Amino acid sequence: MKRGCDFMLDRVMHFLGLGDDEGEEETLVDDTAYEPETEPVAPGRRGTVVNLHTQKQVRVILAEPGSYDDAQMIADHLKAHRSVIVNLHRAPYDQALRVVDFMSGCVYALGGSMQKLGHHIFLCAPENVDIQGTMSEYLAGEGRAHLR
Repeated sequence: MKRGCDFMLDRVMHFLGLGDDEGEEETLVDDTAYEPETEPVAPGRRGTVVNLHTQKQVRVILAEPGSYDDAQMIADHLKAHRSVIVNLHRAPYDQALRVVDFMSGCVYALGGSMQKLGHHIFLCAPENVDIQGTMSEYLAGEGRAHLR
């Protein structure tokens, strides 16, 4: 006599067409055996539940580094596969150049991309983010040097 677990396993295997036919001769004689009651399922309908919310929430980080020392935080976010928008308006010009150099090296090493969004504003994206399109730059009339 088979136990309840073995019996259910054999029934599932037989249903899937994977069970052997010689085990079908055994039947349960024990009245204490549990056999679950099942409701008939309408033809053409499946009882499978599928979660439609499979994508993770996407996070974009806004960073405003004041000096080169804050650049490591940007790299940490990129390593965690988060896009970072970097505003360099607060940083002194020489520090901003160093941050841009550091960010471009990090983005390159991680296989991502970097794009200028505006005057001293950059988008750094890891490899799992695709950036499409370009931002127009209207810097006419400004006489000071710009990050390019």
